[in-house]
Amino acid sequence: MMWRWIRTVTIARERWLRRRNCLPSSGIRALSTLKAEKGYGILKSPSLVSLDIPDIWDHKNMCSEFVSTRAYSNRETARRIDGQLIAEEIRLGISAEVSRMKSSIEKVPGLAVIMVGQRRDSQAYVRNKMVACEEVGIKFVLIELPENCSEDEICNALRNFNEDSSIHGILVQLPLPQHLDDGRILDAIRLEKDVDGVHPMNIGNLAMHGKEPLCIPCTPKGCVELLLRSDVEIVGKQAVVIGRSNIVGLPTSLMLQRYHATVSIVHAFTKNPEKITREADILVAAAGVPNLVRGSWIKPGAVVIDVGTNPIEDPNCENDYRLIGDVCYEEAVKVASAVTPVPGGVGPMTVAMLLFNTLESARRALNFV
Repeated sequence: MMWRWIRTVTIARERWLRRRNCLPSSGIRALSTLKAEKGYGILKSPSLVSLDIPDIWDHKNMCSEFVSTRAYSNRETARRIDGQLIAEEIRLGISAEVSRMKSSIEKVPGLAVIMVGQRRDSQAYVRNKMVACEEVGIKFVLIELPENCSEDEICNALRNFNEDSSIHGILVQLPLPQHLDDGRILDAIRLEKDVDGVHPMNIGNLAMHGKEPLCIPCTPKGCVELLLRSDVEIVGKQAVVIGRSNIVGLPTSLMLQRYHATVSIVHAFTKNPEKITREADILVAAAGVPNLVRGSWIKPGAVVIDVGTNPIEDPNCENDYRLIGDVCYEEAVKVASAVTPVPGGVGPMTVAMLLFNTLESARRALNFV
């Protein structure tokens, strides 16, 4: 369905440009070409530029669609969007490409991670990345720095990785201690190795029609991939993103706009946030507040993507804590049509997108096709 729509909007865009003498009459690209532009069949996400079409208002199709709540009044459980299963499928594709690269040019992608301090949740996330890299054959390098380290120490480590030709992706595990300037540190990562997609150039290109970032931030990319693989229609839908952080909320809203959703952002200063979220066909919760989104915040039949990974102390769990989301899952499943769980939803997809971005970065650096 998604590819049929992409073909339609691509043809519409080409015709619009041709009417303005911007393109020759032979400018329409075949669907097969569009599919092969990026991703090598691993992801469903097409290049963002291929989605760009002009805003042409059609007054005949601007009637609001009435949604009845009766169809969901007796609903007890929503469809569970299994991020773990989808991420495993993507990792299999990445593993195959890494093996092909190794056998063809005797090189593999390399990922370097810098972790500051001893946060238990950060340690768990870094362990997950390390295991995932090992599973697909990506080289993994970790530097651990003490909580009281200086910005210069981190930037020196980044400079070394920037110059290391065996490293194709660099990631600084967030959050950093409060005495450190996140912006200065992240800006020290070379653009070509910014596999977390947080460099200002990558975010800027994500925001602009006609531009393609080298890497899209991993969590937003994972959210959209979940929607695409779950056959959720994005075009023309009302989407609400709760949270506006530079690494999740902001780029997620930009991604959804590039897919032609009508996007609203809810943040800590928003008045009557539940009134806004109840209008959402697609609701993305990325506020970092446990159980912020209750069932009353959700439109019947909406699709809910829960980005929250909030560690809650629990002595009965293996690491003395457990993760819960920003969405009250028990209430959401009684209202929504589909929900991502925590854990097992967005988290595994974030790691899978990191692996994918590292692979793509290595392809560019090594001229491997």
